[in-house]
Order: sequence, then structure tokens, then C-alpha cells
Amino acid sequence: MSEVTRRAPEPRTDLPEELRWDFAVVIPAYNEAPVIPALVRELRETFREDGLRGEVLLVDDGSTDGTAELARSHAADWPEFRVLRHGRNLGKTEAMVTAAHATERKILILFDADLQHSPREIRRFLEAMAQGWDIVCGRKVGHYDKRAVSSVYNRLSRRLFDIPASDLNSMKAFRAGILQEIPLRHDWHRFFVVLAADRGHSVTELDIELHPRRAGESKYQGLWRVVVGVMDLLSVWFLLAFSRKPLLLFGTAGGALAGAGVLVGLVAVYLRLFHGVGFRPLLTLVLLLVTVGVTLFGFGLLAEMVAQLRQEVDQVRRRLREGR
Repeated sequence: MSEVTRRAPEPRTDLPEELRWDFAVVIPAYNEAPVIPALVRELRETFREDGLRGEVLLVDDGSTDGTAELARSHAADWPEFRVLRHGRNLGKTEAMVTAAHATERKILILFDADLQHSPREIRRFLEAMAQGWDIVCGRKVGHYDKRAVSSVYNRLSRRLFDIPASDLNSMKAFRAGILQEIPLRHDWHRFFVVLAADRGHSVTELDIELHPRRAGESKYQGLWRVVVGVMDLLSVWFLLAFSRKPLLLFGTAGGALAGAGVLVGLVAVYLRLFHGVGFRPLLTLVLLLVTVGVTLFGFGLLAEMVAQLRQEVDQVRRRLREGR
């Protein structure tokens, strides 16, 4: 995927007028009432001082502490600030998708409600997008309570996927159309950059300061989150590595098992003919290896048909988006 790191144009000295309004800040929020007043105030100040006129979409992800009502109250006189709601807690990925469907702005900026990143970073992300990148990732700088787990996760991601970003779960800006190309499953917001880069979208990153959480508590903690993250990591790796040519996996494994079955069968025949030894478990092993091998190879052929259909569906969807 080295093609995705195409060279960007030289930085511009000022933000293009179009980018001052053609963006939306997406803020997933779950039980973040204590920080909402400061969040709205600092966003408003940033927009005013930097001359920004984009939208702010706060997605209340099933909060039970009045997050949505508080946000509407503090932003009542700000028409570009909208609150979207989920009836129950669905997750950050679903919040991203909900916001993308609710706006026609061309650039989305994913921003956490806990104010661990300053709203002042928004302009920097827009300036980076103005250079021609499709995705701009933030690389957290500063004290991070979950740095050990995060660093292991990010190292594994870089080793498996070879992407030009060292922090996959931070503030980011991206072109809204990318979400239309990539169907995201639950909790796959972490792999949005990976999936987009695999489709050829350019990626860069910039350092952003990480501030201490002002109120509330982190929603992503506990050993189970680590287990889920690793399983999702392997799932995405499998999808990208074998979804286009599944016969590479199933065919290779099936052929190897069937071949091993043939070898064991030859050994069984040799023992019987030349040593007069009959060992029934060997025959059972031959049947098992050959049966499983042929079955896996058949799965591979069926998976190839599914992969072909998937590619044709993707082509149809792309033509529909392009209006052809």
C-alpha cells in the first residue's frame, strides 16, 4: 500500500475560503454532560477567532445523563450546531456513520467530546487537508493513561497493514466520500484509516497535544476492550489479506492437507506390502486429511465466487456514486 503516501503539494499560507465552511466537526458523545458547557464554549470561540463557518454535529450515543439536552441548551443560538441522537448506545463507529449521513459537507473532522484535544487543532487539520491529503490523522503527544495498550495496538497495526500513520485512534479529518466506499462494522472506526489506505486514499499525520480529561471517565477501558480490539485487528487483517483471493488461503491449506493425506496413505501401503503391518488408525488419518483438504479447497472455490460478486457490486456502487 505504499502508493497511498503520494507527495502532497506545498503548504498554503492561508486557509482556502471553501474550507472555512465546507466541513463538519463530528463529536460522538456518551454521558459527557459535565464537559458539554466547556465544549460548546471553546468550539464557539475557535470558530469565531479562526473565521470558520462549518457545521458541528454532536451525536448523542444513547446518553442517560442529559448530554443532548444540555448541548442543545448551550448552543441554542448557534444554527450550525446540531445534535443527533441514538436511542441506545451503539458506539463510535455508528456515530461517525450517522453524522456522515446527516451532512453534505465534504470534509469530516472526528473530534472527541472529552476535550482531550483542543478545538484549536481544527484549523491545523483543515490546513493539512488543503494540501491535498484524503485523510489526516492526529498523533497524540503528551501524557496518556492507556499509552502501553495503545502503543502495542498501534505497533501491531503498522506491522500488519504497513500504513503511514502511527496513531489510528485519535482525532482525524477525512473526505466524507470515503465513508460511502467503506462499510464499517461495529467498533471498526479504529480501522477506518487502514481500510481507506487499502483502497488507495492518501494518509498523513500531524502531532497534536493531548490534554488531561476534565470531567467524567473514559468509556474505553478494561481487559475485554483489549481482547475485542485484538480480535477486530485480526479480522480486518484477514479481510484485507484474503478477501480478494480467498483461494490463496483455503486452496493452499486444503492442498497441503490433501497432500499430507496422500503421503500418509503411501506410508500405510508401504508398511502393509513390505512389512506386513496393518495399522487402521493410519487409514482413518488418510480419510480425515483428504476429506478436510478437499472440503477446504471447495470452500476456496465458493469464496472466489463470492469475492467476484463483491467486486462487481463495488463497481456498481461506484458508478452510482459517480452518476454514471
